[in-house]
Parts: sequence; structure tokens; C-alpha cells
Amino acid sequence: MAINPAEAPKGRMMINPPAVEPTDSGWYLTSGTDLPLVPQRGETRCDVLVIGAGWMGLHAARRYGELAPDNSVVLVDAGRIGNNASGRCMGFAIDLAHNPRKKDFIEDIQGNKDELYTNLDGNAYLRSAVEELGVDCDWDPQGKYHSAATDHGVADLVAFSKALDAMGQGYRWIEKDEMQAMTGSSHYIRALHHPGTILIQPAKYLKNLARVLPRNVTVHENTVVSTARFGTDGHVFETASGVIRAKQVILCASGYLTRFGIFRQTAIPLHTFASMTRELTPAELARAGAHEAFGLIPANSFGTTVRRAQNRLFLRNVYSYAPDFTITRQDVERAREQQMVAFRRRWPDLAGMGFETSWSGLLTLARNGGMVFGELAANVYGAAFCNGTGVSRGAAFGKAVAELALGRTSPVIDILRRKTPPSRAYPEPITGAGVRLVTARRFRQAGKEV
Repeated sequence: MAINPAEAPKGRMMINPPAVEPTDSGWYLTSGTDLPLVPQRGETRCDVLVIGAGWMGLHAARRYGELAPDNSVVLVDAGRIGNNASGRCMGFAIDLAHNPRKKDFIEDIQGNKDELYTNLDGNAYLRSAVEELGVDCDWDPQGKYHSAATDHGVADLVAFSKALDAMGQGYRWIEKDEMQAMTGSSHYIRALHHPGTILIQPAKYLKNLARVLPRNVTVHENTVVSTARFGTDGHVFETASGVIRAKQVILCASGYLTRFGIFRQTAIPLHTFASMTRELTPAELARAGAHEAFGLIPANSFGTTVRRAQNRLFLRNVYSYAPDFTITRQDVERAREQQMVAFRRRWPDLAGMGFETSWSGLLTLARNGGMVFGELAANVYGAAFCNGTGVSRGAAFGKAVAELALGRTSPVIDILRRKTPPSRAYPEPITGAGVRLVTARRFRQAGKEV
């Protein structure tokens, strides 16, 4: 994928800084010792600069460092690794996602196979970090439970099962009694267990991977790129306290990629929200089911995602359009109130404890579901717009874009090169009104799945 030369970034550009999240992620707060904070200072020269240290950027830096051990790699993030958008997800490394609202989910078997192949490649790269590099992340390959609390939720699961049948995928139906025993909740009436997904502590994984990157990779957190100048024989980036000169650049900045003059006006920034309880007592844990850990995906994509991990309960729901990528503390508080509704529906005898903390996380979409991958300009590479399933896709995209930057090929690169690029969003007032209308309607339709 290459952008139109007429749209390629030119000259020195001012880069608006990323928005600051109003609260820390619960995953980050429970992820252990912080990384040593080393912002970039002075003049730095490198063979490749990777901008953004989330799922894509960390794995791009790792792969580039592995394949080119004599090249210098600099990885920068505007915030703290693990507390960025990637560390705010629910920690599902999903091999095959499901979206029952997508009309071609069953018919588009080749698309599903391509997604499965790509995500499996990403999961294998995640696994190699755990097994070969010793990355501690509470790795748990138990799979995911697609869970329904309503008849229309069960109908969504039946549609998903037909797609799995067409792909030759194994799964198992879970009935109400087994769900109640597993979770301690009588809220769910049926579920579909699909193996292959890995549950992880996302912030812990990201931080601990950053500790064991190849020796030729230098990491700078709290390093905001304030200006950019792309050139055919090198690129120059200014930070708050220095400058970075790079022969190549890999942009892994999610929707903020558009602020670098690339795929302008394509990003639709949404935030989703999550809350975490305090650690449950032994008696409370007994009322939260027989499984020490589980991950529940809602049958309706606007329902509530649930994790039990670290002797805590995590709940995520609510999508909010975020113009200019900005969310306020009031937005988080409003979502927290809805998560309390979901908590009481599932565990009325536990919900009195409330939540210890709540947070938001960025999810960038494109109007047409398109993705960014490839060489975007001379010696400028990028990967962005996962449109969900960010852990597995992010690892695969990051690994593949580093290989591409080094002139390599792979089946995953071939798949990603075939992806449709993001289309321009409608003008902001129309996009904002449309997204708010659709998300509100879908949230109401989800009903008790929330």
C-alpha cells in the first residue's frame, strides 16, 4: 500500500500531541514495577525510528532488531508503555474474532481464513516472547467464551457457530448451569467456547517485552514527537528536548498516524471504557465462580466484556465518539455508572463493593473498515487501524511491517497488502452525529447483553 504522491507528507510539519488520558489503566496500576523512564534528549541518529510503543510498535521494534542486529533502532512513545492505548484493552489475544452484525461474516470464508492466518502468526510471535524471552504476562491459553444473556444474543451465537462450521473450527456449547458454576452468575443463559484465544495481562506484557528487546533497540518513553520532516535521504523529528534523525521510520501510532500527514481525515476515534474491582476476598471469590480466570466476550458487540483475573473482576462496555481523540474524566465517570449497572446484573451480591478504578482506551476505526499497512512514502512504513482485535493483529502487523521495511516477504505481508486502505471519513459534524446515533442505537438494542 502506498499513498498518492500528491498526498505524501512534505516539508516540516507541526504534530499535535496525543491527548492525555484522564485516568490510569487498572491493568497498568497492577502490572508491577515501572520501566526506567528515559525520555529522548539531545541529538539521536538511528537506522530506523519506530513511533508508538503499543502492540504494533513494540513488535516492529523487536522484529527489526532481531533481523538487523547491526542496525540501530529507536522506539519512542508519547506516554508510558503499558498505560497507552494498547495497555488499556481487555487482554484477549484472539485468533478469530466474530462480528455477528457483519453481513458477510459467514459468506466471506476467505477473508476469515486470512484473518485467522494473520492472527495466528501474531499469537505465535506473542508466545515466542513468553517462551523464549521470558516475558511474564499471566499467559492463559484457555480460549474465550462468547456469552449470551438474551434470546437475540443466542441467535448471534448460532450465526457465529455456522461460520465456524464452514471453516472447520471446533467449539463447544455451554449451557446455563455450567455458565453459572463457572462464573458464579445466573445472568447468562448460554455460551459458545472457542479455543485458540490467549488471555494476558496487557500492560504487564507490554512493559516486560520492552525490558527484553534486542540490544540494538533503544526505548524512550514520555517522548512526544512535535515536528516531522520526511525526506528521500532521511527523516528528522523534533521532540521536547531533542531531535531524532532516522534513515527509515515506521509509524505505529494508531489513528495519530493521520497527524503525520498520512491518510488524512480517515480516522474515526472511539473510546471504550473499563472498570476494575479491588482484590476480592476468598469468600467473594467463591461467589464469583469456580474458575480462577475467564474471559467472556458478549454475543452482541455492544454488550459487556468481562474478565476475571488477578483475583479481580474487570468489566468493559460503552463506546464514545472522541472528537480530536479527547476524553474527559466526566466521560469516564458516566461509563463507570453504566458498568455498575452491568456489575449488578451479573453479581448483585458483589456489586456493593463498587470499582477501584475506571479508565478509557482509544479504538481507531475507518468508515469502510480499512487498514493501513505498507510503505507509505520513501522509507516511511506504517501499520494502523486494527478496527479491533488489536493484540493479535497488532503483533502480526508490527512484525510484518518491520520485515517489509527490511525488504522481506511473507504470506502475512501478502495478506496485509491486499487489505483495503481506510477511506475518508465524512466531515466531522456528520461523522460525529452519525457515530453517536449508531452507537446509542446499538447500545439500546444490546439490552441485557450490556
